[in-house]
Amino acid sequence: MAMAATAGRASRGMTREEKKVIFASSLGTVFEWYDFYLYGTLAAAIGAAFFTQYPETTRNIFTLLAFAAGFLVRPFGALVFGRIGDLVGRKYTFLVTILIMGLSTFLVGILPGAASWGIAAPIILVALRMLQGLALGGEYGGAATYVAEHAPDDRRGFYTSWIQTTATLGLFLSLIVILTVQNSLSKEDFADWGWRIPFLVSAILLGISVWIRLSLAESPTFQRMKDEGKGSKAPLTEAFGQWKNAKIAILALLGLTAGQAVVWYNGQFYALFFLQNVLKVDGQSVNIMIAIALALGTIFFVVFGWLSDKIGRKPIIMAGLALAIVTTFPLFKALTWAANPALATAQQNTRATITAAPGDCKFQFNPTGTRKPLTSCDIATDFLAKSSVPYDIVTTAAPGTAASVKIGTETVASYDAVAAADKATSSDAAFKKAINIALQDGGYPLKRAAAKVADQKLDAFVAANPELKLDAAAIRAGDKTTVAADQAIKDKLLTADEAAGTPEITVYSVPGAGAFAMFADPEQVSWAKVIGILFILVLYVTMVYGPIAAILVEMFPTRIRYTGMSLPYHIGNGWFGGLLPATVFALSAYKGDIYYGLWYPVVIAAMSLIIGMIFVRDTLGTNLHAKT
Repeated sequence: MAMAATAGRASRGMTREEKKVIFASSLGTVFEWYDFYLYGTLAAAIGAAFFTQYPETTRNIFTLLAFAAGFLVRPFGALVFGRIGDLVGRKYTFLVTILIMGLSTFLVGILPGAASWGIAAPIILVALRMLQGLALGGEYGGAATYVAEHAPDDRRGFYTSWIQTTATLGLFLSLIVILTVQNSLSKEDFADWGWRIPFLVSAILLGISVWIRLSLAESPTFQRMKDEGKGSKAPLTEAFGQWKNAKIAILALLGLTAGQAVVWYNGQFYALFFLQNVLKVDGQSVNIMIAIALALGTIFFVVFGWLSDKIGRKPIIMAGLALAIVTTFPLFKALTWAANPALATAQQNTRATITAAPGDCKFQFNPTGTRKPLTSCDIATDFLAKSSVPYDIVTTAAPGTAASVKIGTETVASYDAVAAADKATSSDAAFKKAINIALQDGGYPLKRAAAKVADQKLDAFVAANPELKLDAAAIRAGDKTTVAADQAIKDKLLTADEAAGTPEITVYSVPGAGAFAMFADPEQVSWAKVIGILFILVLYVTMVYGPIAAILVEMFPTRIRYTGMSLPYHIGNGWFGGLLPATVFALSAYKGDIYYGLWYPVVIAAMSLIIGMIFVRDTLGTNLHAKT
């Protein structure tokens, strides 16, 4: 991978035409990333609409996996559109990609949910996500190659760094649109139908992007090569079937893009998911904090792109990987203390101890969220992990004995789902309630929602909740509502037998007696600290991502550049990065430690740092016009 000679062209300012090329390519890509990020940002609402048959934690995993489906097909999009781009041209190829991307996103906005279309709804959703992934697989390589082939050799890092801002700006734009819609609607309306509006808005953005890209001319470097008859007739075979080019792609993947991807997705995507779903900060606050951090950090894509024209691409990328490796765990722990100090304090002061029989605790890596825990130990560990509670397992119980959970001074017996048989549902409710009460007593930030109780079940409800010291007579004398029996049965307030032919049911709302939920107290969230930590994570992203387009473009000759750079980029970002949120969440849930899954990005980044330092050569000074 020898460095080509430096071009003889003198350094100069950016021409008007070059500014137009950068603006048009960047703006179109901003809109594409906007489309793609909507799904990740609105994961909770999408999960509720398309995966309603599953509990919240399982919905989160399914939603993330559907999000990951778009990433899984990105390398195939790189192959399809990369080949077309090297055969036909850069301009028309990434014009097609934006049309596919925009239309797929618009259709998500009008797709009925599972309540209307049943299983067909999530299947179509995944299909649309895959179309988006295919389109994005061809988009980035086209935009980066197009801009790079217009740039002077000594300013290519600076020029292409504007393309690198598009992913963050796209996320930023999506957050702004989402926040605007959220502030215009009630919380209930946004969750019900308002989340669809940002998807529908993409139709406007699509029209603007297509209009801008239609005004562009073909890349001069590609056009010159095509006029000279030097283009590749089989880009895929030449790029990956010949070892001299295939080894470059392998080094680009393992030594650069895999590490860049996990730093990027950890710093932007998983940080958002961690705050909202693990630390339980309300979604609107999380979006605002992420948006501020991105606004502060985005300019550093350009700063590090410019710097890479001075000191090289490789040193900056390797430094970003090294910093992320060393500080990922401390930063996420600091994020917990800043965003939910009550949870952090409780985790530090109160650990659960599970006492189980040998062999009762099974390996619970469950990335799809479909497998149900059955043994008493697995039921206990599963619930504690999803509640962000650290625990230790002691296998000293007698064989055949149900596991028990000790939290502070309270001990709660678990149950075996198979042995419980038809009593499993009631046993599960009793177990979780007892654990939640113990966690609340141990300082964990739990609150109880109001409980809706039918009059026929009020006395039993009061007897079942002695810790609340309820008075049935006082409740009956208070506020009440009357609902039709059919609606009460539908809302699972009572069964048809319990309704006993009564046309109307009296329902009481009992404050603080409903389901438990972990939460982050808004008064205790340190916005300045959270934003500061997010900014540092974004800064790492700019270091590894700012110069990546320049180094990838310069590693491959013009005749196979679109194909050659696109595949390692999208395998790295589509597979190593795209699967990160689901993998980290699943690993953390399996281990019972909210930080355990962070080993995934740390290990992948360390792999790229080692391979990159040893085998990847810097490409600063490469003359693209001589490298056909």
